[in-house]
Amino acid sequence: MTQSSAVVFDPLSDAFAADPYPIYAKMREQPTAHYYASEDTWMLTRMEDVQAVALNKTMLRSTDAFTTEAERKEQQRKLNWHDMPHHERFVQFNMLESEGDMHDRLRKLVFREFTPAMIQKQRDGIQLFVDGLLDSLADRDTFDFVNDFAVHVPGHVIGKVLGVPDEDCPQLRMWSEDVVSFFNVGRDEAGKQRAEQSTKEFYHYLLSLLAQRAKSPKEDLLTRLLHQKDAGQLEEDELIATCMLILMAGHGSTIDVLGSGLHALLKFPDQDQKLRNDPSLMKAAVQEMFRYEAPLPYFHRFVTEETVVGGQTFEPGVRLGLLYGAANRDPARFDNPDDFVADRNPNRHIAFGGGTHFCLGNHLARLDMEVIFTALHKRFSRIELAGATPAYKRGLSVRGPQALNVSVTAA
Repeated sequence: MTQSSAVVFDPLSDAFAADPYPIYAKMREQPTAHYYASEDTWMLTRMEDVQAVALNKTMLRSTDAFTTEAERKEQQRKLNWHDMPHHERFVQFNMLESEGDMHDRLRKLVFREFTPAMIQKQRDGIQLFVDGLLDSLADRDTFDFVNDFAVHVPGHVIGKVLGVPDEDCPQLRMWSEDVVSFFNVGRDEAGKQRAEQSTKEFYHYLLSLLAQRAKSPKEDLLTRLLHQKDAGQLEEDELIATCMLILMAGHGSTIDVLGSGLHALLKFPDQDQKLRNDPSLMKAAVQEMFRYEAPLPYFHRFVTEETVVGGQTFEPGVRLGLLYGAANRDPARFDNPDDFVADRNPNRHIAFGGGTHFCLGNHLARLDMEVIFTALHKRFSRIELAGATPAYKRGLSVRGPQALNVSVTAA
């Protein structure tokens, strides 16, 4: 394999955070995948290649099926995932990081809670909460959409599904951010300590909540999962890890896509007006928000048998990076991919991943978005960017504005 050196790929740079898409475009034009040495990963950018790997059942998230314990420990040390007992126990060991029978078993236990029919039952509660948040901003003509509004929604919504008290959601968000941030590139010791400590505190919090449910069951997912544990269908560590995963997955990525989604409408006011003129386009517009700025733009898979991807042969053990953010801007799949088109159709993006690891929470995330952006259009006749262009988060595994200051006029 020949390393492509024609592209400077620095996902921790401010320039990449501001706009990674010109870099992705250069990477797509290269004859081979780009080798990112610091992560020992070959980065795939074309939709055809990314989708092929995501759907290939021989490509795994974990190396457990084809490496020895010693080899796994060495890989942990290489990526600085070692010496983190709680993180290794509950974050590096969960439904997302598992494969085969274990993954299928855990996914089936949770899947029934996230079907479209079950998720639609949350609509009225989401609407009520969103309306209350907007009421609290009614006397302001400027606010930070991300930090005054968006950060409060996902935790409340996923918390209601799981059974977390509303007053605890802000703390859960902080733990989630510390834990999830360590999935990003550039894992330093300070971030490692934060991730481990937050995982530990998260664990003890969930233990306490489970003890409460054992005494006083409720109509929530936490109680139903506890019943599954009591029936011998999952272990306590699996239960804790699953609850953590649901809460973490339901926080940051939805906050990020809310911010980037509104920013897209502000950058393309003609599309915002199209949506205001025809609210029936909202479902399509939400799909486009996920394509235009994938909130989780990177995942990985390991090769388990010699495989050709994009004309390049990869041997077992090689780590492939699936750059969903790049694939969703591939001109071979999308016309004018760098434009936000509210009614884009077809729109077969890959923001939710693919195959056995397709995002379980996709219906809930889209419902959040539909309710929120419909409410914003009803509440405000004008929404405009206030101040400078927003700075986006740095890194490879996240994509969203750190803040989004807007000025508004009530409808």
